[in-house]
Amino acid sequence: MIKAPMTPEGHKKLQEKLKHLKAVERPKVIHAIEIARGHGDLSENAEYDAAKEAQAHLSREIAETEDRLSRAEVIDPSKLNHEKISFGATVTIEETESGTKVTYQIVGAHESDVKLGKISIESPIAKALIGKQAGDATQVHTPKGVREYEVLIIEYK
Repeated sequence: MIKAPMTPEGHKKLQEKLKHLKAVERPKVIHAIEIARGHGDLSENAEYDAAKEAQAHLSREIAETEDRLSRAEVIDPSKLNHEKISFGATVTIEETESGTKVTYQIVGAHESDVKLGKISIESPIAKALIGKQAGDATQVHTPKGVREYEVLIIEYK
């Protein structure tokens, strides 16, 4: 089984999601199936078909969430070497050409959300930053060409 790195925060959110799916969503779907069964002939009951489809979708989502949790390797960023960029680091970088500064936290693939400043450890920019120190420069190959960045700040929160 291939382990997937995950922050404690990401692991907690995934556990909460699973709990919600099982405790809230599953009973709703079961109730919808019971109501639809009460409408008679199941062979021509669109409401029943929709409820059964929702049940199948929910079962897949629960299984996927359980799988992600079972493969999670929870890494606490606060216990890592703070001199270099590694998983969990929050990094402020500056694009050398434009002077644009941006801050990202390097997280697991399923935790990433660029709008929230969280990038996957598997992304090109994270791969280029891993192992760098404040003051280091690195190049990132993007669809728009090669970009050069300077590492300004490394934090572990």
